[in-house]
Amino acid sequence: MRETTGATGEGTRAVRAGLPEPVKNEPTLPGPVFAAHFHLPGDVEGPYTYGRDENPTWTLLERAVGELEAPGQDDVQTLVFASGMAAISSVLFSQLRAGDTVVMPDDGYQALPLVHEQLRAYGIQVRTAPTGGDAQRAVLEGARLLWIETPSNPGLDVCDIRRLVEAAHARGALVAVDNTLATPLGQRPLELGADFSVASGTKQLTGHGDVLLGYVCGRDAQAMTAVRRWRKLVGAIPGPMEAWLAHRSIATLQLRVERQSANALAVAEALRDWPEEFAVRYPGLPADPSYKIASQQMRRFGCVVSFTLPTRARAERFLDALRLVDDATSFGGVRSTAERRGRWGGDAVPDGFVRFSAGAEDTEDLVADVRRALRESAD
Repeated sequence: MRETTGATGEGTRAVRAGLPEPVKNEPTLPGPVFAAHFHLPGDVEGPYTYGRDENPTWTLLERAVGELEAPGQDDVQTLVFASGMAAISSVLFSQLRAGDTVVMPDDGYQALPLVHEQLRAYGIQVRTAPTGGDAQRAVLEGARLLWIETPSNPGLDVCDIRRLVEAAHARGALVAVDNTLATPLGQRPLELGADFSVASGTKQLTGHGDVLLGYVCGRDAQAMTAVRRWRKLVGAIPGPMEAWLAHRSIATLQLRVERQSANALAVAEALRDWPEEFAVRYPGLPADPSYKIASQQMRRFGCVVSFTLPTRARAERFLDALRLVDDATSFGGVRSTAERRGRWGGDAVPDGFVRFSAGAEDTEDLVADVRRALRESAD
């Protein structure tokens, strides 16, 4: 494997992450390996035996993600999954048993209430508390696992990872951090003390809206063995083409994140300065309630801005008036997207609440489009 851990620049690291040693007349990033089985005469040995267990294309991607989440830390393992939810499920259901308690955010990703139902069906107690104000800290006693989502989706509250990790570990609990909104270029949960960093690679990590992917990074070998076993048992594995596309996309991660973060801040500032009050949330705004903590543990503040228009009708008119922004779910793509989150019914948000994901368009064009749509939707 080509050595990249000596590289200090994040752009350099992203471009070269996970690349194999160069071989004459071979591609710098080998194409996807499509194989359900491998040649295996005699005793079972070697890294590749069966397609549900390991794949060379996954291996390169896992090394790439590991170099971004934990540069220079050889004891960290990374596993890739078929989706972000597959990765989330692997940690929860591999680490928890009947009778255990897990602490989760009550303002996190929309699918988490479904996860809570399944956990309870397996005899696992679920406690919830808001992300903001480190409120989960107050309900940690007796917990086996603390699940953190920071920034939270879609409300964009931030909690102090170090503080919560210290409190959880003092009580014997493991800590997992959903790092989807931040990406490894925004924050590195393992460096802040977490046991697991989990993310949906579907979003900004791959950034083109054409791949479903998830990953788990962890330092504890025993815990990661359990995660690996869960992946094998449920078959929650990524296709080789998806893994290859993800690895290819990581090379531009730093470029995309820089532009998208700048665009998100510019959009947030434009919304903040509008004559109407929209309850704008973005961790990178100095006046945002999350800014103080975010600035201490995040290097970049992400591509997502949230705000609330007065009514559902106003929000729908605004979305319809946008010309450079697609009305679509998910976030993190190179093309800006926005949606009225209330249409899904799973988030505790007002009818006019909009989640806006800034893409890589020219900043001036994107801000102008948002301002024009605000004017037109007000009529």
